[in-house]
Amino acid sequence: MTRESSPSVVEWEHVSFAYGSVPAVEDVSLCIHHGELAAILGPNGGGKSTLIKLALGLLQPDSGNIRLFGRDVADFDDWRRVGYMPQVVAGVWRDFPATVSEVVAHGAHSGVSPFGLFRRSERADVMEALDVAGMTAFRSRRLSELSVGQQQRVLLARALVRQPELLVLDEPAAGVDVSGEEQLYAVLRDINRDRGIAVIIVSHDIGAMLREASTLACMDRKLVLHGHPHELTLDELSTLYGVPVDVLVHDALHEFEGVLHQHR
Repeated sequence: MTRESSPSVVEWEHVSFAYGSVPAVEDVSLCIHHGELAAILGPNGGGKSTLIKLALGLLQPDSGNIRLFGRDVADFDDWRRVGYMPQVVAGVWRDFPATVSEVVAHGAHSGVSPFGLFRRSERADVMEALDVAGMTAFRSRRLSELSVGQQQRVLLARALVRQPELLVLDEPAAGVDVSGEEQLYAVLRDINRDRGIAVIIVSHDIGAMLREASTLACMDRKLVLHGHPHELTLDELSTLYGVPVDVLVHDALHEFEGVLHQHR
């Protein structure tokens, strides 16, 4: 069975949404399948994050339908199947008192409790998630003591602690240096290719997404392209970003690596 013929994990069908009178998503139809590592690319204000918020039920579409694992998102209640990793902003965790293992344990917590964050942080599922993210050695450190890249991997472990079938990430490498970025993407490759978890990444990093993703969805309010990275053309990139774009392709460690030069 190919990825394209496998069951869908998320499907947007003729979805539109506007913030007041300002359209953000216009008639987007897109399907992400089990086993895919899908990147959503596009310029600022192109609707990428809005599309994800619609899929997570945080926003309601003005028109169209959205399904998670074949169910209408409005009726979906099995959120253990979905992990979400927000973007880390440098300095935001500066005074946060919790340790790494406590933060990850919070991802496994059900219900609302002011003490839920600090319970059972050494449980087996927490330790497994930390191991997958490569953060076991940091489990007793405070989150505020870590670098941005390390904090990203802690939040990744928190998203993985319930062993989801779908992982959604918003700008996961923002503010991360080259070494931290490669460590992060190495974890994501393992999660997707070896563990079979579908991954959706919202990103501005065109080169990394051309290298890492198995499928691309390029949008600027409307869907410009959905397909394999090799299918992306210079004309489509130029149309998407509004500037002439050159692509240098070479094969090295990965199946495909693209370096984009935007001439302004």
